[in-house]
Amino acid sequence: MLQLIKPDIHIDFMSKKKLLMTLSAILLVVALIPVALRGGFNYGIDFAGGVLVQVKFAKPTEPGAIKHALKPMGMDDSLVQAFGKAQDNEFLIRSQNPDLSLEGLGDKIGQALKAVYGEEGFEVRRVETVGPKVGKDLRQKALMAIFFSLLLMAVYISGRFEAKWVLAGVMAAVLAGVSLVEYWLLAEVMHLGESLVMVMLIITCLLVTVLACWFLRLRYAMGAVVSLTHDVLITVGIYTALGREFNLSTVAAVLTIIGYSINDTIIVYDRIRENLGKGLKKDMESTINDSVNQTLSRTILTVGTVILVLISLYALGGSVIEDFALTLLIGTAVGTYSSIYVASPMLVYIPTGAAAVVLPSLGKAKPAPARQAPRPAAKPAPRAEKAEPESEDDEPERRPARPAQPAAKKTRTKRVAGGKRKRR
Repeated sequence: MLQLIKPDIHIDFMSKKKLLMTLSAILLVVALIPVALRGGFNYGIDFAGGVLVQVKFAKPTEPGAIKHALKPMGMDDSLVQAFGKAQDNEFLIRSQNPDLSLEGLGDKIGQALKAVYGEEGFEVRRVETVGPKVGKDLRQKALMAIFFSLLLMAVYISGRFEAKWVLAGVMAAVLAGVSLVEYWLLAEVMHLGESLVMVMLIITCLLVTVLACWFLRLRYAMGAVVSLTHDVLITVGIYTALGREFNLSTVAAVLTIIGYSINDTIIVYDRIRENLGKGLKKDMESTINDSVNQTLSRTILTVGTVILVLISLYALGGSVIEDFALTLLIGTAVGTYSSIYVASPMLVYIPTGAAAVVLPSLGKAKPAPARQAPRPAAKPAPRAEKAEPESEDDEPERRPARPAQPAAKKTRTKRVAGGKRKRR
């Protein structure tokens, strides 16, 4: 196997854990600022609904001229945006006009542009139409897919690494109950919008998950949840800051990032658990350092090959797959970093020992067997006292002692000539 890192290398990763975790928190806040300033994500046609038209022009043109050409159709308020490289002369036309008829829309747009640019002056490459109800439904399902992927990963890791399937099941049941109650309260009682309800539901359940992992002492699960949330939020924040659309391909990329990041985290966690099982007298920081150094060669080789493929997709894959490749590039870099400096240090800060909340045993508890009292030591039986004879006649007869016989003399034999034995 190719080894870029020497087997005996020792890099003290944990010595900078406080500095880099603080840097991660700052980066997380900075990444969410563009989302807050925009009032949400820049949803594409898949989630926002409406019409999306991709047009390539033979000569350079301006967005204002394109809007003027579409004015007879009532699409002069459309959003016209350059697409791809400047020399490609491609534009995306988006419209969310609810009064716009979607039937035969592609032909109508072609006729309007033909009147201004001529028959050979443009090429309509793509026309997508999504109703507002369908877009809303897709948006909710995408958020739920990301949300449940995070939580189910936490449940799996709790059972896989800590053999606490019962506690993991309890945590899943608590989350399901909290989700149902909160959804009923926000949607049915307070009548809030579906998008706002979903966002608040995700935030609440993530907080409940972190608290449950803390009180139940599920260290590996909490590290995985914090790490995955860190990866998703920073990736989406950077992607939004670049002015990109949030569409179905972006959701697919985010789910891929979650799978890749948890795989990298599991590799490190598995080595940590293996080293802890060896019974070496080392603290947790030293064990984490050894584990990360032992998996460093594998991490570099894996990340390097993935990034080379993603760069090729981004540069050569065209505009259709460009957003997908860009999201994966950001997420791969962030996920590799978080496996070392977010997921691993969480094992140091989370307290060890038994769960802070003791769960009652399921079913009817069997009574503990009663302890048997120690048996008292047997007292020695009293010796019977010999009754003194009342008279001389009652005294038993005493037999005279036999004289001691002299000990037998040992005889020795000696071989003599002729094979006969002579007794001395």
